[in-house]
Amino acid sequence: MFWLLAILAYLLGSLSFAILLSRLTGSPDPRMSGSGNAGATNMLRVAGKKLATLTLLGDLCKGLLPVLIAGLAGLSLQQQAWVGLCAVIGHLFPLYFRFRGGKGVATAAGMLLGLYPPAALLALCAWLLTFYLTRTSSLAALIATPLTLPLLAWQEPAALLPMSALTALIVWRHRGNLRDLFAGRERHF
Repeated sequence: MFWLLAILAYLLGSLSFAILLSRLTGSPDPRMSGSGNAGATNMLRVAGKKLATLTLLGDLCKGLLPVLIAGLAGLSLQQQAWVGLCAVIGHLFPLYFRFRGGKGVATAAGMLLGLYPPAALLALCAWLLTFYLTRTSSLAALIATPLTLPLLAWQEPAALLPMSALTALIVWRHRGNLRDLFAGRERHF
């Protein structure tokens, strides 16, 4: 059951709502416009609030649903976390879109919401505060994601290894943003 759910999670994660919504509405392909990222933040830049909100909700749900299904199937918390990570990997490297996806933050948030809601709340608060202070989405994600690890280590240690792998993936996907942040040329809202 674990491997079946992991594969299904990857396939679900490969559905890029940013790309699908841009095609349905005739908006620019987010991979070719703005920051070049197929995610909610870039959709806000290139297609407006409505499509950005729909992208955010879609990406959040594709991280949440596999974890909830894995929990209903009786998988352990660690297995649920690995299944959720497969959905995030699908978002990062979508099978249906030549493996060019987003940065995984919203899908990771959905995964975390399904695994341990207090950690998702902590990440949301950290993201909102950082974004409010800096107006920089990438910096907010780079602060919020690792901040959940100590709480998980304390409250849900079974999820720590998959969440550490997730954090490493998100930091790696933001490596260009890190270079821009250190050079002082990162995009702000």
